[in-house]
Amino acid sequence: MDKEGTTAVTVLRNILAASRPISWVNTAFPFGLAYLLSGGGTDWLFWVGVVFFLIPYNIAMYGINDVFDYESDIRNPRKGGVEGAVLPKSMHAPLLWASAVTTIPFLVVMYATGTWISAIWLTVAMAAVVAYSAPPMRFKERPLIDSITSSTHFVTPAIVGATILDADTSQYFWYAAGAFFLWGMASHALGAVQDVRADREGGLSSIATAFGARITTRLAAAAYLVAALLLFALPAPGWIVGIAGLGYVANTLRFWNISDATCEDANSSWRVFLWLNYLVGAIVTMSLVWVFFG
Repeated sequence: MDKEGTTAVTVLRNILAASRPISWVNTAFPFGLAYLLSGGGTDWLFWVGVVFFLIPYNIAMYGINDVFDYESDIRNPRKGGVEGAVLPKSMHAPLLWASAVTTIPFLVVMYATGTWISAIWLTVAMAAVVAYSAPPMRFKERPLIDSITSSTHFVTPAIVGATILDADTSQYFWYAAGAFFLWGMASHALGAVQDVRADREGGLSSIATAFGARITTRLAAAAYLVAALLLFALPAPGWIVGIAGLGYVANTLRFWNISDATCEDANSSWRVFLWLNYLVGAIVTMSLVWVFFG
């Protein structure tokens, strides 16, 4: 293969690495599930939305983040694997271009074929993607707003999926969306705990630097608990998913007495969290099979 071809392959590989493939399911699955539950099928619009929230959306979300977090990421020993690639500055422009080029065609189709409600939520989703990392908004450095914005990244795909067909959205969907939102806030806060000391040394702010490792961890555990309890208000088999959700509570409670000095220990809970997502996702899937085919 010639040098140009090798370079193109390397650029593509780096862009995909930056998009955190292990987390793709966290945005694509909510859209697809909400779309199907709102009365849609596996039609072309379903696949447009699933593919968009699977890859382009994550290229934009994590690519923009990696560009504007570069100076702190190169000092963070956690970066460079499943928790985020650290790409050279020469990749920053291709990352930003890839964020635009891959998302715009999908956005045009979804705006043109969706409802005005889904258009609002799609706009909220993309605004959150940019505002979280890019200056001057840089919401990721605004305590509490950082967790709210991060959770918005994952909840809005589901809301877009539920509203894009102009179908009636039941109260149970909003219970589930509320639980998902609390889950997202808790997950972001838990992820921030492990970086308390590094962020303070680097002059960065987060919900964890504002409240401290211990309080933030306990708030995350409480949010996970409320999220799980909300799922018990759903029709059967919602209680099964609620029980599975208690796994996040248990994972977080292991660090109930964590301190700022030992904040890096929370990385263990974060790694467990990444695999819990797949386990809980499997339980959700099996529960849906029970509902539709049982």
